[in-house]
Amino acid sequence: MTALEQTLDTPVPSAPQGLSVQARRVSHAFATKTGQLPVLDDVSFTIEAGEFVALLGPSGCGKSTLLRLLSGLDAPREGKIGADGVRITGPDPSRLLVFQDPTLYPWRSVRQNLAVGLETRGVLKAQKGRIDEILRLVGLEAFADALPHELSGGMAQRAALGRVLVNDPRLLLLDEPLGKLDALTRMTLQEELLKIWQARRFTSVLVTHDVEEALLLAQRILVFSDRPARIIRELAVPLDYPRRREDPVFVALRQEILSGLAPH
Repeated sequence: MTALEQTLDTPVPSAPQGLSVQARRVSHAFATKTGQLPVLDDVSFTIEAGEFVALLGPSGCGKSTLLRLLSGLDAPREGKIGADGVRITGPDPSRLLVFQDPTLYPWRSVRQNLAVGLETRGVLKAQKGRIDEILRLVGLEAFADALPHELSGGMAQRAALGRVLVNDPRLLLLDEPLGKLDALTRMTLQEELLKIWQARRFTSVLVTHDVEEALLLAQRILVFSDRPARIIRELAVPLDYPRRREDPVFVALRQEILSGLAPH
């Protein structure tokens, strides 16, 4: 066992904001009727505390599976995953996942949906003011008492994001949360997500198929191969925020990434 791997079993003091993330030689597979289906192949990386990283790659290659492993919802078949040097062995409120679909409780108002995590942890009474704070943060103060069926797709996704943010996560895992929105709503929420991350400085890991979205939001991009996924490229984005799609460097990076993703 290497010294780097040993650190995943050794507690270290918590950082004040984002969590650092460590993946060491992670491989994973699913059991099927015809045998094992490999989805991740010897994946290793480190994400610094407070960093925004995007995962790009072909559909179905294993990126969403990797987010589940980072959240602790699943455990890798091989290798180790840690946060702040402590091995991840299960879910924790400091590591939360936002899905592509809002998955709001249809019988609960926006305010009541945001309260779910606080209720589960038994801290709703003590932290009730957090709900109003997050409603303002995601721009849903006027819709606090609305039911999910009364919301637009963009508002429902804001509510889903707010439901996670109210728990003050230190690692925010985003599984294509804007993928089903129309172009204008998506652009608006990209800007707002960026502002929230800049204000809170939690660590963010975004799965997306949109190269422009990755370039607009992420400080670093990990590019994955087809299944079983392995990292084939790591790209730092040398642009200040806010970024412009027409920036020559942005355009060149987009073309470079697309060329690397194209079938050969």
